[in-house]
Amino acid sequence: MKKILILNGPNLNLLHKRDQVIYGVSSLDQISADCKKLANELGVEIDFQQSNNEGDLVEAIQNAIDSCDGIIINAAAYTHTSVAIRDALEMFPKPKIELHISNIFKREEFRQHSFLSEVVDAVISGLGVQGYSISLLAINNMI
Repeated sequence: MKKILILNGPNLNLLHKRDQVIYGVSSLDQISADCKKLANELGVEIDFQQSNNEGDLVEAIQNAIDSCDGIIINAAAYTHTSVAIRDALEMFPKPKIELHISNIFKREEFRQHSFLSEVVDAVISGLGVQGYSISLLAINNMI
């Protein structure tokens, strides 16, 4: 059975408390439940994680090298700052999708640059929380 890591970065644990115009009203727990339901329909296993700590995200990516067939990552603010996460993703030899709930290119200038984009296979941005389901469908086909 295919195994996919869905990795979420800082402040996404409080997604439902953030600006609803940008992020919607769903909680990360709701998104996780939706992803688990879709994964079951697709016959894949997911490991849905969130951390506010950069090192935890790096370790999750490193651990996935031998245990997962693909990674979907919403690195949140670390997208724009973390060379460490970029380098970990570069070492992961299987399909990778960078995910953003909002369209980062319509946001503040500092959010428009991603350190991750050049080392992933695809970027999904601006589709709201539906981006998670779309990413899961896409990575399942990429594997």
